[in-house]
Amino acid sequence: MQPAQEKSKTSIALVLVISLFFLWALTSNLLPSLIPHLKKACQLNDFQSAFVDSAYWIAYFVMALPAANVLRRYSYKTGIIAGLIIAAIGALLFYPAAETRQFGIFLTALFLVASGMTFLETAANPYITVMGNPETSSQRLNFAQAFNGLGAFVAAFFLSKVVLSGTELTADQLNAMSPDALNTYLASEADRVKLPYIGIAIVLLAVASMFYFTKLPQVPEEKGSFKFDLAVFRHKHFTNAVIAQFFYVGAQVCISSFFIRYSSYSAGIGEKEATNYLGYLLLCFMVGRYIGTWLMRTIPSQKLLAIYSACNIALLAYSTFVGGKGGMFAMMGVEFFMSIMFPTIFALGIKDLGAETKIGSSYMVMSIVGGAFVPLILGYIARNVNMQIAYIVPMICFFFTFYFGFSGYKPKYKAA
Repeated sequence: MQPAQEKSKTSIALVLVISLFFLWALTSNLLPSLIPHLKKACQLNDFQSAFVDSAYWIAYFVMALPAANVLRRYSYKTGIIAGLIIAAIGALLFYPAAETRQFGIFLTALFLVASGMTFLETAANPYITVMGNPETSSQRLNFAQAFNGLGAFVAAFFLSKVVLSGTELTADQLNAMSPDALNTYLASEADRVKLPYIGIAIVLLAVASMFYFTKLPQVPEEKGSFKFDLAVFRHKHFTNAVIAQFFYVGAQVCISSFFIRYSSYSAGIGEKEATNYLGYLLLCFMVGRYIGTWLMRTIPSQKLLAIYSACNIALLAYSTFVGGKGGMFAMMGVEFFMSIMFPTIFALGIKDLGAETKIGSSYMVMSIVGGAFVPLILGYIARNVNMQIAYIVPMICFFFTFYFGFSGYKPKYKAA
């Protein structure tokens, strides 16, 4: 009876940990809807709206080491609860941001939400990989991250419809409005973020309380003060993984965050209809994660990464230089092939790090900052050339993920 009870407790704890993968996908995949939404509500151009991505993803660079410090001093559980509370505070801040329509407050709220998610990713990714056979760590992490795909689909197909009104006015129509009418319109647009983010805050706090009262399975971990140390970069495969993750996340954020804008420019589709295609786009990501996890039973994860990267380079070349509805569907293929990349790069990168796994994980999470900088390049090209040609940026990014899967993953290190 006792072993059965222990197994039941462990299963409950694992379900809670896997739920984190769903939650951070829910928040990050609202960004594609927030970009066109805040572009309207705060009257921004394409380059300015790209800072929605920057405010979110820069938090991963700023907060990864503090998150690792909490994990080192205390435990995975403490880090997870702290992250959930910080993210909930950021979600609640969307209410005053909408009331004032100040873009700076929106960016602050996004930074806080992402800061909390940084704690969750820094804890949950390595936690899943060390809870079992090291040889199947990539498969295990891919399975958990499949729920990340589910969160992305829910955000795109359901919550995005709450955020986006579908009302798209031209510059001439806005200029023709009286000041009062314009203010009313902008206020009604801004108010649409209140309900979904209050709901997200409630869910985050509820999950935090469940973690507080749940005993998590114990895994071997070092305690003590955190030491800022670059020695882990002597592992060549780890260094390559950090670079690959930087470019991968930058490409992923570009693909989804500007998909609605791409659909409008290249295929002439309105924002409300584009959210349906965005939902299908992220559904492809979720399906790809399950299929990729299954394929890894017979195909080495690094080989699959290289094959998928080559497919994405070809598909993005079509989206960039041909475009139209065909370009939109090509990007759905890109999402399918991106599905296994983050967890695969992560697992291959921290493999064989031993006691350096936590510090290595924090640097891997810091590399997510690619999502803050790469979209700015896309936004700049979109403003000065056009949105379709700007998609050459993520295409270039996949050349390094191809290199990592082809040979850069091989464990090599210099003597300390």
